[in-house]
Amino acid sequence: MGAHPPIETYEELDSTNAEARRRAEAGAGGPVWITALRQTAGHGRRGRPWTTSAGNLAATLLLTTDKTAAEAAQLSFVAALAAADLAQTCLGEGAARLKWPNDVMVHGRKAVGILVESGSRPEGGLWLAVGIGINLAHAPSDVERPATAFADHMAGPPPSPGDALEVLATRFEHWRALWQAEGFAPIARGWTQVAQGLGEPCVARLPNQTHTGVAEGLDLDGALRLRLDDGAVLRITAGDVFFGEA
Repeated sequence: MGAHPPIETYEELDSTNAEARRRAEAGAGGPVWITALRQTAGHGRRGRPWTTSAGNLAATLLLTTDKTAAEAAQLSFVAALAAADLAQTCLGEGAARLKWPNDVMVHGRKAVGILVESGSRPEGGLWLAVGIGINLAHAPSDVERPATAFADHMAGPPPSPGDALEVLATRFEHWRALWQAEGFAPIARGWTQVAQGLGEPCVARLPNQTHTGVAEGLDLDGALRLRLDDGAVLRITAGDVFFGEA
């Protein structure tokens, strides 16, 4: 495998993101991958619970950056691309598609959760915790949207969390290096190549309103361009989008 930051593996943690935050607030900056075979208090966006069943992957990359908070948030797209690469490696080309902003869909169902958290460092810059949870062996049933696991689409056993993380970390480093050197443009191109729903009717549910239109693509800051029925273009920077429901 290619080069990537070191990996630390634990039997159990409350949350790999929480462990990364504790280290960052104590002055550590990594880069280091923190993974746990079991999480007791994993969570996703907006505090939604994320269960890590036996055989699934829960990992967080702790690192620092001098980029702005808005730029640093683009690492969620880097994480999505790396997770999609892992899915394609295990399940074949075309198995994974990306739904804005960073949902990795395997044969139409969610298989990956991504959560990027950050904070200021006393000496300047930001610490970042890039958390990635992947349903390798098991998919939860008590979720808002249908979920799946890699194992549901494989004749043999899915990869172990350790083997999966080796691939994930290597692919993450590939995309992160491009982002570091060239900005968001190569990430946007890579995302677009495996995106779900571009050119299709879309419902965007924002915190205080809902819009319908056609998803046109990404701006170079990661915002989704939504062409509304009246022809205006709305930039979506936060919210949930759904396809096939407009």
